[in-house]
Amino acid sequence: MSAEGILMLSPDELYVYRGEGGVLQGVIAGKTYQELLIYLAFPMSYTNGYVSVRTKEGDELGVVRDLATLDQDSAAVMKEEIELRYFLPRVTTIVSIKQRSDRWFWELETNLGSIRIMMRNLHEHIHFPGGDRILLSDLDGRRCDIENWKLLDAHSQRMLRDIL
Repeated sequence: MSAEGILMLSPDELYVYRGEGGVLQGVIAGKTYQELLIYLAFPMSYTNGYVSVRTKEGDELGVVRDLATLDQDSAAVMKEEIELRYFLPRVTTIVSIKQRSDRWFWELETNLGSIRIMMRNLHEHIHFPGGDRILLSDLDGRRCDIENWKLLDAHSQRMLRDIL
């Protein structure tokens, strides 16, 4: 099906897998591709949908509306590829948020370990892409994701409420 020139891939015409050396490969509408690239159309808002599937040359083959509609193996491989492409630590705990002069210092626990980030202006470094998700960025361009701030522990929630 097409939406103004965009081919929406149906789950029954797409199968992706890892080939030799970990290269993303697949079969789309009966044609085998030895190397595929995937990109999120809306990386800040939809991390499990609107996934552009492209050839290694960058030509778009189509868009997957929702990874949950794919077979389990294809969905898992595509989610893994998205995590590799869009490396973004997920915050599990906010240890502290401190302001010193014109800077904010955050100590965070993430799924990848402890990190410290520094911000100058909160409104420039805290983004709300939708729902209860918060994206943080620091002065060096590093980013991390709070998938749902309401699911953090009480201490972390309190720290966020105090500054927001």
